[in-house]
Amino acid sequence: MKGAALVLGVVSVLLAGCASEGRFEHATATDVRLSENNYRVIQPGARGGSSGFYLLGFIPISSPSYAVAKERLYKSTGEELKGRSVALANQTQDKSSLYLILFSIPTVTVTADVIEFTGAPSAK
Repeated sequence: MKGAALVLGVVSVLLAGCASEGRFEHATATDVRLSENNYRVIQPGARGGSSGFYLLGFIPISSPSYAVAKERLYKSTGEELKGRSVALANQTQDKSSLYLILFSIPTVTVTADVIEFTGAPSAK
C-alpha cells in the first residue's frame, strides 16, 4: 500500500507543471499628427512571427516571443532602421496554435505599418 501511494505521489509530481504568459502593454505620450505631410510609409502590412513548442499541448519546451516577432517585423522591411525616426501604426497581435496528438505549436504574429517621421510639414 505504501509503495502504491509513493508511486502515485511521484507520478503526480512528474505530471504537474506550471506555465505563465505575460505581456507588457504600454503606451507612450507623444503628440503625432499623421494627417499632416510629416511622415512616409516604409512598409505597409509588415509582418513578423515567432513560434514555440509545447509537449502534449501543455508542457512548454519553448514559448513564442512577442519581442522576437517584433524584431522580425522590423527586419521584414528590408531597410536599415537604426537611428531613424520610425514607428508602428495600426499594430495588431495575433495568437494561434496548431494542436497535434503529441505536441502543439503556438505562434505569435505581429502586423503593422512601419512609418518614418520626416519632420515638420512644408508650408504651403
